[in-house]
Amino acid sequence: MREILGRRRRLLSRRNGGKPELLGAALTFATEWQWPVLPGVAPDPQGRARCACPDPECTVPGAHPFDPGLLAATTDARMVRWWWTNRPSAPVILATGGRAPCAVSLPALAASRALALLDRRGMRLGPVLASPTRWALLVKPYSMEQLGELLYAKDFVPGSLRFHGEGGYLALPPSETGQGAVRWERAPLPGSAAPWVPDVEAVVDAVVDALTRTGVSAPEM
Repeated sequence: MREILGRRRRLLSRRNGGKPELLGAALTFATEWQWPVLPGVAPDPQGRARCACPDPECTVPGAHPFDPGLLAATTDARMVRWWWTNRPSAPVILATGGRAPCAVSLPALAASRALALLDRRGMRLGPVLASPTRWALLVKPYSMEQLGELLYAKDFVPGSLRFHGEGGYLALPPSETGQGAVRWERAPLPGSAAPWVPDVEAVVDAVVDALTRTGVSAPEM
């Protein structure tokens, strides 16, 4: 019976143009790591740079929630299975903050150079997400007050840095968005426990210092 049901799910996923690994990834994030997730809006099949949401000028095509909204993010396995059974190609969206990690993101080229320098220094980083345009370094949850104090103490903060805190979101691998595939640049270590992530202070200090020292002028993206 299990073999029959498994074959049926694979056939359903192929018929709907979905990726069976999206459901598996969403279940891992939600049930094993306790990261609240929900399905995102898929890219417009008529043009992957466009979004299937009603906003014709959407700046994050296929990489954001719409229906349901962000507050519906859950760790409930039954809800996750229902969502991706009915929407098998939907990107997996993480609701950042709370029980889930937050993130600091920057343009891909600047991030690649910054990470190379941090590796040479022996800086310990957690998982790093990568899309063709931006990379995101996962960090421990932080408050807006904590972030404000951190940035206020800095003489210089690149304008291209973005902060995904409470009430924010990120597309997780192996999602496909209008800007391309989302993958792990630094994958979490295998296992059932939620991945370790550093404090936001350590990451911001290191990234700002790396960008300053390497002379990277990261454009807004």
